[in-house]
Amino acid sequence: MNTFSVKAFGTESPEAPLKPLTINRRAVTATDVEIDIFYCGVCHSDLHTARNEWQGTVYPNVPGHEIVGRVTKVGDHVSRFNVGDLVGVGCMVDSCRECESCREGLEQYCENGNVQTYNGHEKYLNQQTFGGYSERVVVDEDFVLRIPENLDPAATAPLLCAGITTYSPLRHWNVGPGKRVGIVGIGGLGHMGVKIAKAMGAHVVVITTSMAKVADAKRLGADEIILSTDEQQMKDNVGTLHFILDCVSAAHDINAYLKLLKRDGSLTLVGAPENPLPVAPFSLIPKRKSFSGSMIGGIRETQEMLDFCGRHNITSDIELIPMQDINSAFERLLKGDVKYRFVIDMQSLKS
Repeated sequence: MNTFSVKAFGTESPEAPLKPLTINRRAVTATDVEIDIFYCGVCHSDLHTARNEWQGTVYPNVPGHEIVGRVTKVGDHVSRFNVGDLVGVGCMVDSCRECESCREGLEQYCENGNVQTYNGHEKYLNQQTFGGYSERVVVDEDFVLRIPENLDPAATAPLLCAGITTYSPLRHWNVGPGKRVGIVGIGGLGHMGVKIAKAMGAHVVVITTSMAKVADAKRLGADEIILSTDEQQMKDNVGTLHFILDCVSAAHDINAYLKLLKRDGSLTLVGAPENPLPVAPFSLIPKRKSFSGSMIGGIRETQEMLDFCGRHNITSDIELIPMQDINSAFERLLKGDVKYRFVIDMQSLKS
């Protein structure tokens, strides 16, 4: 198969910093779309994978799965996109398309394993997939998304992971008017959860350990704030929430939050703590509560999320950085020193 080379930023080992690389992309097939990348969000998954913290990283590794750019070329059988369209690519670039989950539009749960945008398997070239820390990408049209033109494209990039990771469970658990919804943790995920739940019509309650987050939570749209370190506030709110979206990736007492749920309430975890979270049986049993998990959405739901955000003018709060600052951005990400997502201006790589 024909290929072409592009500039990229990636790493060749877990200990090495990211640096300029040259990678190969496949030439467009009949169903492919070639995209000139304008912006790429920086997800914590990028750091985990680059440093092999989740094991299984194939090197060289080029991260990035929050991609926004314009179409530069389409294959002969592409019907949904044209040259010049503003498009996005999220966490997946393919799936088996045959299993029960894929047939239901839930490619994120593909029973044969979807193909991740980076560190997946590129079937055409028989190598690892390379992500959006690069000039261009080639993706099958079925995994390309249309970006609303009214949104800031840089601030839209994180919607392709952080946005859909929060939208999918809120949608699945029917968050909307008349529902009191708790958002635990105001970071890259949590700040999107607040915005989306509010736009869905819910009464949004931010639960945070930090007084410093109170003003920001209100700015993002929270109706109430519970300071989880205040025992009286937590006691006063026992049994008051229909749904809780837990966005915390650090160790925390899940039982304290389960107490806040009403009968038949559900707490859904989208943060990924390193160690197991002990759940007391009687945090769930007496009032038929549920403790669940969720990940990104399928392609159909991700497009639904983007259209929803377009209608409600929702984007991520970002700090725009040049590609050359990615290593210092990773270090700041580890410290939580960003409000609330880094996005790379890919023009800095091309110049």
